[in-house]
Amino acid sequence: MNRYESTKKASFLGIISNLFLLIIKILVSFISRSEAMFADAINSAGDIFSSLMSYIGNKIAGAPSDEDHNFGHGKAEYIFSMLISIFMIVISAKILIDSITSIFHHSTFIYSNFLIVVCLITILIKICLYLYCKKAYQTNANILLKASMKDHRNDTMLTIGTLTSSLLGKYGYFYFDGILGAIISIYIMLSGIGIFMESYKVLMDISLDSKEKDKIIEFILSNKDVLAVKDFYTVATGYKYIAILTIAVDGNLNTFTSHKIADTLERTIIKNFRKISKVIIHVNPVRKISKDS
Repeated sequence: MNRYESTKKASFLGIISNLFLLIIKILVSFISRSEAMFADAINSAGDIFSSLMSYIGNKIAGAPSDEDHNFGHGKAEYIFSMLISIFMIVISAKILIDSITSIFHHSTFIYSNFLIVVCLITILIKICLYLYCKKAYQTNANILLKASMKDHRNDTMLTIGTLTSSLLGKYGYFYFDGILGAIISIYIMLSGIGIFMESYKVLMDISLDSKEKDKIIEFILSNKDVLAVKDFYTVATGYKYIAILTIAVDGNLNTFTSHKIADTLERTIIKNFRKISKVIIHVNPVRKISKDS
């Protein structure tokens, strides 16, 4: 299964699972008046939106290159992941305000065994979704899968918090409900900020990290015909990069031979470095003195 098919399946599973969780969480939160459970319900609504955005973004990103998009539609993954992150930040701010209000107004909730059952169901479903997305991400390295994976992991931890507040509420410690609701919102906000920054960097054409660039340069210089590598630039096209660089070769070589060296390097770089989708090499003939000249 390719990266786009696996993301499509993960998004669909996320929509169905979170829709089910949203319904039962809202019902139980209204019955029990639990701020933490309501925060969890709102988070499930956000998860539906996130899964829907992942589905749409993945569909667009999977489209092949065309006359208007010569390097494909890969950045759609990051545009939609940024939309997901903004939604997460806005929702978390609303939950935080409501939770703080409940703390100062000494709001209480009605303990119910349904709270415990819903928490346990949520934890089980989210662990399964997390493991599925984690396996798919390790295989395909799609940022939308990464966002889903983190979201399911966070939801598992946050629902454990809701479960804890529910059990404490049974013994009269109601203020923990608002506190844990606030913790949930802050956790969601931090996750949203992290996804936002990662998406922002790619959309702003951040270059390939220096360690990876050094590996590529070392690989190029291992070719005995390359005397030097200059003007090495990379541009993000999504989860992959275009590499643009200049190599120095012996000026005594004829044009056909020097360009054959460049063509061979372009193919082998793409083959050996999975983050590179395209390589553009300019050949600069120089007087051959030594490899370090």
